[in-house]
Amino acid sequence: MLYEGLCAGQWAGRFFKSHGAQLGTLLLVVLPHFMQAQAPGAIFTRDDTLRGSITPERAWWDLSFYNLNVRIDPATRSISGHNEVYYTVLQSNQVLQIDLQAPLKIERVEQDGHTLEVEQAGTNAYFIQLKKEQKQGAREALTVWYSGKPRTAKRAPWDGGFSWSKDGAGQPFIATSCQGLGASVWWPCKDHAYDEPDSQAIAITVPNGLMDVSNGRLRRVTQNADSTRTFEWFVANPINNYGVNVNVGNYTHFADTFQGEKGLLTLDYYVLPENLEKAKTQFQQVKPMLRAFEHWFGPYPFYEDGYKLVEVPYLGMEHQSSVTYGNGYRNGYLGTDLSGTGWGKKWDFIIIHESGHEWFANNITYRDIADMWIHESFTNYSEGLYTEFMFGKEAGAAYIRGCRKQIENKASIVGVYGVNAEGSVDMYSKGGNVLHTIRQIVDDDEKWRAILRGLNRDFYHQTVDGADVEAYIIKHSGKNLQKVFDQYLRNTSIPVLEYRRSKGKVEYRWANCVQGFDMPVKVTLSPGVYEFIYPTTDWKSSPCQLRKKVEILVDENFYVEARGQ
Repeated sequence: MLYEGLCAGQWAGRFFKSHGAQLGTLLLVVLPHFMQAQAPGAIFTRDDTLRGSITPERAWWDLSFYNLNVRIDPATRSISGHNEVYYTVLQSNQVLQIDLQAPLKIERVEQDGHTLEVEQAGTNAYFIQLKKEQKQGAREALTVWYSGKPRTAKRAPWDGGFSWSKDGAGQPFIATSCQGLGASVWWPCKDHAYDEPDSQAIAITVPNGLMDVSNGRLRRVTQNADSTRTFEWFVANPINNYGVNVNVGNYTHFADTFQGEKGLLTLDYYVLPENLEKAKTQFQQVKPMLRAFEHWFGPYPFYEDGYKLVEVPYLGMEHQSSVTYGNGYRNGYLGTDLSGTGWGKKWDFIIIHESGHEWFANNITYRDIADMWIHESFTNYSEGLYTEFMFGKEAGAAYIRGCRKQIENKASIVGVYGVNAEGSVDMYSKGGNVLHTIRQIVDDDEKWRAILRGLNRDFYHQTVDGADVEAYIIKHSGKNLQKVFDQYLRNTSIPVLEYRRSKGKVEYRWANCVQGFDMPVKVTLSPGVYEFIYPTTDWKSSPCQLRKKVEILVDENFYVEARGQ
């Protein structure tokens, strides 16, 4: 996902949040103590819980495959189709939850030729009463037919839905985006991130003269008798719901290949004909990006499905193996350097950032959107790592430090669990700076790179909790970082290193921090020499003798403040 719009390089608004419809029975949620500062007096609806929690109607069955078929009518801005849902029974139950957001409607559901009773639960969830006994270990399937006019995105990709637009020749130019809001805004599914299908088929029917580009590889194009064509795509890997996409237009295609760590990776580009020459130039950044991210994170996670970059009528999004692009074929974020250092104008933000999500979002996916920082903090950090790979270590560090001006420190990076509520916008720049700070604590660049690669290897194609990621970094770094995570992810204050002169030595401690905060930090205790000190919240002294004037300079790569007394 992206930063919300910027104007003249300044932060312009908060990240858009959507927690479903406002109708339904109110449900008070007991918040963890560290979330109360984020959302004082927050009240969540039954719809929020049905959308954001692993309900009993979800927990008993495990997704294995979706076969999604959708017909798109640009003239009426309506869609219709069906989704075959294949699953394994984990424990016996006769009620299954499927999600579909209004104004779309489920027309009927069938299993083994029998029409099933469907009960609407809240506004956007449906409980399906199964007739066939669901026996533990059995592999079953059902088909959901639906239709209607899907929600139109007003500010894609932040609010989600369908973007209905026209290209320069007046032809329909259409795309979907739905993180946060959920994939059920345009297709019926088990709309929670914890459970992904092992693979998926996507068949999209559009009028003649248009093409659909979706995830995975194109298997077949069928000419239909009603002047439409059906494009059948197949995703060979697990895929998160919001990563599934539709992109419809009068596309032109060009291709390339990349020799990567796992062999030959196909690169496919779909753009409007009017932008073909610009795309051929701008998209040359894809190969260096792949080289950089394979260096830092390990092999591209979806060789079987290829890599695509697809032009869309909005800014862009990290749809798995079908990354969407709308940055106007220029470097920076809509031409702006988010860091203010100049380094962000040397590469195309959408190509780099959204492709970084192939590792952190699509390969490693949050189980609950409250841990959206797993996606955005690491991918914000990837921008600095790309800069480092291309232009040197100090360039990458300068970019990351420059992004601190975007940090608000108004609310926790971690959201509210179980109600589809992500954390604050600080999951981007603050999260990236937290990871950069941890790299300094590890103080071993090869070990740090091994941790980043190890995350993508050991959590390959998995959904994880934030706690899983924290524990992994703690274990493999050999550093006790729990208080660091608590401070930066769950607290809004910036740690302050307080220091003072006492009897010819310097004393120091951490202030403005969580109880027990004990992060080591590099400082100058001797002119021009940086070394670690190990402050706690109690005063400690350095064995180094100092001149009368006491001034500790903290290594600027640590996201902290310092204050002398």
